[in-house]
Amino acid sequence: MHVTELDAKVMSVNVSMPSPLQYGGKQILSGIHKKPVQHSVMLTRTGVAGDGQADLINHGGPDKAVCIYDIDRYPLFEQEMGRQLTFGAFGENLSLQGALEDDVYIGDIFRIGQAVVQVSQPRQPCFKLAARYDWKELPLRFQSTGYTGYYFRVLEEGEVAEGDSLQLLERPQHPFTVMRANRVKYLEKNDLEQARALMELDALSGSWKDSLYKRVAGEGER
Repeated sequence: MHVTELDAKVMSVNVSMPSPLQYGGKQILSGIHKKPVQHSVMLTRTGVAGDGQADLINHGGPDKAVCIYDIDRYPLFEQEMGRQLTFGAFGENLSLQGALEDDVYIGDIFRIGQAVVQVSQPRQPCFKLAARYDWKELPLRFQSTGYTGYYFRVLEEGEVAEGDSLQLLERPQHPFTVMRANRVKYLEKNDLEQARALMELDALSGSWKDSLYKRVAGEGER
């Protein structure tokens, strides 16, 4: 496996417990309101210590233990929403800089602080983003730009803090950056060859494998 340098670091560590969120005239619980903390946190195989999710089917767990977003994507959305964003704006546990969707690959393995993590899938934007910012089209905007963020699975548990650098330990030899995976998922739905190739990556999360399998088998949406 070839390894290249990546000048990236943790700008903020963000956690929250589920709290009420208004959507469609109803009140739901969501853990999307992440707030920065000034201390290190433990990344465990199922999530971040001190953090919680209301929807344990679609959030958290081994394949989606840590949610990531790069703050260099903030300016576009700040302009479009007409507001300033702060760390944790999109519900991410780690606000990074220098690790955009174009820069990291499905299966990349990093050391961050005391933890070792692996990129498992792009973040799949849901309606709670729309609810937080009262912008119905925000999840689709994430999909169309590919600026979704992504998830880490935790290979070795350990503490991570603001200022920690990302050390790239291993990079698989395939063409699927997070951005490329997003294009296959959302924009190139008729390219079944690429869907099959993405589906066959060992490091890809189970939920994405299942979705792509249904597409390839003609059982899902294109």
